[in-house]
Parts: sequence; structure tokens; C-alpha cells
Amino acid sequence: MGNTRPLPQPEAAPAWRQRPLSTSRARRRLKRATITLAVIVVIAVIGSTALWVATPSASEATQLAAEQARSHGIAYPGPRVPPNFTRPLVATEDHRFYAEPGVDVLAVGRVVWAKLTGGTDQGGATLEQQLAKLLYTPNQSGISVELKQVVLAFKLNAAYSKSQILDLYAEVAYYGHGYYGLEQASCGYFGHPVADLTVTQGAMLAGVVNAPSVDDPINDPVNARARLEHVIARMVAVGYLTSAQAARALSVPLGIVARDQAGC
Repeated sequence: MGNTRPLPQPEAAPAWRQRPLSTSRARRRLKRATITLAVIVVIAVIGSTALWVATPSASEATQLAAEQARSHGIAYPGPRVPPNFTRPLVATEDHRFYAEPGVDVLAVGRVVWAKLTGGTDQGGATLEQQLAKLLYTPNQSGISVELKQVVLAFKLNAAYSKSQILDLYAEVAYYGHGYYGLEQASCGYFGHPVADLTVTQGAMLAGVVNAPSVDDPINDPVNARARLEHVIARMVAVGYLTSAQAARALSVPLGIVARDQAGC
């Protein structure tokens, strides 16, 4: 009994077998995610290249604007757009307008994710995207149309200066109450040309383009006033107006003229 041999000890497992399984699984998942992301990037590059080739040239924008103006019975090109319109428009519709390359990439990502997941579409179309919609894809919808607008927005930004884009936008936008183009809207609502727009009047016109049938200051003055207050608040937020200037802008009447007095 005293000569009993000790039982043999099991050999130590190789180091590779001692690694926790969870680490191995995590690495496999990371590898799969990396491959998936790479595939998505490749598809996106191929798709965007195809869209770039398939979409019209930005040089057609002025021709399309002229055709739309002619169809609405207004002159083209119209007068230069004054700061009293461009500032409230940029503040409300696209406050990064002067810095972005035609598209707000983060906003586009949020919209695409919302569409893929069934979430809420938060919008975020830049002025170039809106211009692309007005000129190239009016009355069209769907994700393929929106992708086309994104590509066209890049093209417009590359082909035109920011001031030219604002002029084009002002020419083709609808301002409610049957008014197309900024000059027609200014003459129709206020009885004077765009050069004479006050801060308040310019803010009203910049606000109404978002939803002309809802914010029409003649047919829906309550909604129009709420929209005007929103636009003025945005101008304060981006630094175009001080709080005192905003208060003055909201205290003066719009100066809308009677229908029989409309025109310049």
C-alpha cells in the first residue's frame, strides 16, 4: 500500500484551446461585419457611379428653369435675389448651405436609415436637392428618385455658384396663391419688386415655399403667421438677426395688397 503510484496528471491543453470561445466568436463576427461593410461600400460606389452617368447634366438647369418660367407666364431670368429673401431661406431650409457640397451627408444617412428601418423620415434635403427636385423630377417620388436628386445636387453644386443656385431656386419655386417665381410673388403679395422686400416680407416668402397650400398668407393667415415666426426665430438662431431686430420684424405688418392692386 505504501508503494502506490501517483495517478498521472492530464496534459495541459494547448494555448490555442485555452482561448475563450467568446473571443473567437467576436473575431468571426467582426470579420463578417468588415466584409459586409466592404461589400456595401463597393455597391454604393458602383451605384453612385452609374447614377452619375445616368442622370442629366447640370448645364440643363438654366434651360429647364426658362421652360418652367415660360409655362407660368413669367420672365426669365428674373432680377437678382436680395438678401432679405436669401437669408431667411438659408436659415430655414438649409443653414449649412454655404459650407456643404450640395448634400448634407449626415442628413441623407438619417433619411436612408429611416426608410430602411421603417422609422420617421426627418428630412434634411439641401437647397440643391430641392432645386434638383423642382427642375428635374417634379411630381416624382420614391427612393430611386431621391437618390437621383442627391446626385444632381452634387452636379449643381459643382456647376454653379451658391448665388446662382439661389437665383435658380427663386425662379422656379412656388409661393402659393398662384404665384411662381420670386418676382411674381413679390408683386402679387406686396405690389412691389423683389428689390423692395422688407425683412418681414422676405421671411414670409422664404417660409411659404415649404408648404404653399398650408402657409398661404391670404387663405391661411394663422398658419402663415406661425410659419413667419418660425423663420424669424431661425434667422436669430443662425445669427442673421438679433433678438431686437426679430421683434421689430414681427411687429410690423406684412403689407399684403388687395388682389386688384397686385402687380408691379
